[in-house]
Amino acid sequence: MKKYFTIGCCGIDCGLCPRFHTSASSACPGCGGLNFREKHPSCGFLTCCFIKKGLEVCSECPQYPCKRFDAERAGYDSFVTHRKIFSNHDFIKSNGIERFIEDQQKKISILSGLLQNFDDGRSKSFFCLSCALLPQEKMMELKETMENPVEFDDIKDRNKRIRDKLMEIAKSRDIDLKLLRKK
Repeated sequence: MKKYFTIGCCGIDCGLCPRFHTSASSACPGCGGLNFREKHPSCGFLTCCFIKKGLEVCSECPQYPCKRFDAERAGYDSFVTHRKIFSNHDFIKSNGIERFIEDQQKKISILSGLLQNFDDGRSKSFFCLSCALLPQEKMMELKETMENPVEFDDIKDRNKRIRDKLMEIAKSRDIDLKLLRKK
């Protein structure tokens, strides 16, 4: 098992992925987590990076970025958490994986608060996307609201208000969250 299973070898933010935060049979344990190979038996990133080279993430490899990243760099992968793989790797190269994990844990904590206090049963993907793409400092500003949701008794009202705040932050940063907006 990888030490840091909430970050994929490829740079996916596993700890902010909807499949990481589900109890259904489709749940993913994160990259190199317990039983990961059962869910993703042919992951070439894990095989090359962790199994063959003993690295946590590809950006620790002298050959990074290699040919494996050509399709993602060209934008062929539509998996939402792939949107940040290169910035995640750049951050790790500049600041170290421990600092990345420290910051990521803050985002995971924010996501947990959103899921616990504001999820109407249909917002998990939206909240995961928001935590993955929106600036951490802006998400931290919402933390107090998320930890004290009592001002809104109805879950639908709480959900609408927090979604509106997240959309406002996204709009101010020119980040598109409409992909997962309720209709």
